[in-house]
Amino acid sequence: MNALIFHKTVEITQQILSFTQPADACLSAFFRSNNKLGRQDRGQIAETVFALLRHYEKIHTLLNGHLSAKMAVLCCLMTQQGFSVSALQDFCNNEEKQCLIDIKQQAKNLSGSLKSMSNEQLAMSNDNGNLSGSLNIIAELPNWLIDALRLSYSDEEIVKIGQAMQVPAPLDIRVNILKNQRDKVLKQLQEMGLSALATPFSPYGIRLQDKTAFNKHPLFLDGTIEVQDEGSQLLSLLSGVKRGLTVVDFCAGAGGKTLAMGALMQNKGRLYAFDISEKRLNNLKPRLTRSGLGNVLPQRIDHENDSKLQRLWNKADIVLVDAPCSGTGTLRRNPDIKYRQSPDKIARIVEQQASIFQAASQLVAVGGRLIYATCSLLRAENEAQVETFLQHNPQFTLENAAEILSPYISVDSSNKMLRLNPVTHNTDGFFAAVLTRKA
Repeated sequence: MNALIFHKTVEITQQILSFTQPADACLSAFFRSNNKLGRQDRGQIAETVFALLRHYEKIHTLLNGHLSAKMAVLCCLMTQQGFSVSALQDFCNNEEKQCLIDIKQQAKNLSGSLKSMSNEQLAMSNDNGNLSGSLNIIAELPNWLIDALRLSYSDEEIVKIGQAMQVPAPLDIRVNILKNQRDKVLKQLQEMGLSALATPFSPYGIRLQDKTAFNKHPLFLDGTIEVQDEGSQLLSLLSGVKRGLTVVDFCAGAGGKTLAMGALMQNKGRLYAFDISEKRLNNLKPRLTRSGLGNVLPQRIDHENDSKLQRLWNKADIVLVDAPCSGTGTLRRNPDIKYRQSPDKIARIVEQQASIFQAASQLVAVGGRLIYATCSLLRAENEAQVETFLQHNPQFTLENAAEILSPYISVDSSNKMLRLNPVTHNTDGFFAAVLTRKA
């Protein structure tokens, strides 16, 4: 790492550690304003920033809470990316160099301590379900998130989830079955020299071992493939859409699941894509054009109770509510989320989700299906939302999500709701519940 890249890394780290904006958005804006940085330079900066965010708990501990952007970057380079003190000395004054020497020894001691502690206490957790206050360092998760996860997971499971979240997510793509078949596209990608495999669960997914820029790839430009996590593909399959139905994607966003459901509908029927963001719907339009779908009707709404929705009350065969959420299931991609969220923010999100859930249910026809989904790991946003909804809406019954997905994946069906996570399924963290409106 040269001096320019080091100082640029410190500069953007200073901005990101305020945790006021998403890290990927900060990086994108930073690279646009520093457009003389080469691709390799940008990659090196981004890699260091994301390593720092993934291991922030450990770095924060090693720095005893005295966290400047410069020392955080130096600590990350040494403890997470293998740089020696001598390799970093040109970026340090004498005091900072001595600090690094001390940190190196502390990191060695901490690693040994945590290894013995985690082995002993993880064994104990099978009996009493609790680890000590060091769980945040072992799992690399802040304490507020650990407390929230304990409502659904044991400490042993939290450690496994936290550690799985430190591994960058693979690149999954979905083959548009209106354009081609997965086996043919897979063979084509392999012949191009890409390390590509069929996803284990989704029949339309392909997983690439190397991160590849697909925005200019011919198969992307002609709509044959779309980037989409396998878990998200499974949620589209869970909806049960088929040709000729009236379907609503209530929180469509940029339309990943909209496009997947449209393909499963074989371009027949009506698929409404609602969202409050004009920008997100505008991002859907070029994807829609590439996909070849002609049955999708995007429309912006002002809020979940917009009067425009009344014409669809009691008329939709399927309504998918991919609710706005904490995003805690996507920490492999967005490690800064665990520091940009808080219990107060989660409480406000939960309130919004409940309102959206209730409003969307009004669109479901008798005999129709309502799917509530999030990319969250938290019970408050998931099971608790469904339980509360069912208490107030006895006209809906809970279906067994595991049975619906049984042709594709074997999942726990103890409470009929779907939970995916990177430990068990190598997907992002997803939750979904399927409800049917009774006559």
